[in-house]
Amino acid sequence: MFDNVCKFLAESFSADFVIWLLGEPTTLTELSPSELSLEPIRADTLILLQSDEIVLHLEFQTVPKADIPFRISDYRLRVYRKFPHKRMRQVVIYLKPSDSELVYQTEFVLENSLHRFEVIRLWEQPTEIFFNSPGLLPFAALSQTDDQRRTLEEAAQVIEAINDTRIRSNVAASTAVLAGLVLNKDVIKRILRSDIMRESVIYQDILQEGLAQGLEQGIEQGIEQKTQEIAVNMLNEGVAIALIVRVTGLTIEQVQQLQAKTDNNQAQ
Repeated sequence: MFDNVCKFLAESFSADFVIWLLGEPTTLTELSPSELSLEPIRADTLILLQSDEIVLHLEFQTVPKADIPFRISDYRLRVYRKFPHKRMRQVVIYLKPSDSELVYQTEFVLENSLHRFEVIRLWEQPTEIFFNSPGLLPFAALSQTDDQRRTLEEAAQVIEAINDTRIRSNVAASTAVLAGLVLNKDVIKRILRSDIMRESVIYQDILQEGLAQGLEQGIEQGIEQKTQEIAVNMLNEGVAIALIVRVTGLTIEQVQQLQAKTDNNQAQ
């Protein structure tokens, strides 16, 4: 979900990201990895935006991965192959504090080849940066703040003042999701109004994901309950535990627990 939110923000508020990362207004459009020849390297948080002069490559990460430098280097060559005259800015943005040395790695080295890219560790970024644009507000609580809860409260006040209902809803829902990386969900619920988020595409994604997980859990629980019922019936018929284990897939310990529970019920 964090990956989806970051992608949504970068694509929906690309102008805000451009000002933050490039320092000047530039109109960017989405560039599909499939346009860069060969099969795209799997990267859940990959965002490619382009103009006539530049390609902006962003990758958001909650957990550092060792293959990121190679992936960054590979995409640079792919873009050069397709657009040899375009400049390219590549930035890896780490969302959550980490002690790993990987979050400081800014180079890919292979024999005589060297490729450099940029890294932004959000927890080192000044908080005020993220209050300059609605598309950056969701990252405020992840920034260099001494009081994440207070920062989220300030972000919530700014969000409520956004006039455009759709933008307000999307920013609020995105803020709630990303704040979950550093704050307790009950704290987030008390600060961010759920009624503002309900019209957001992010909120709907969360809702659908929750329904899907609930359905899956319900099916699993139903199967487990039916399996236990079969095991109990077999125990009542005097079937050997070893055979019950083979038929139901339960462990010996699980069948023994069911047997003890059945014996207790019969004794009462």
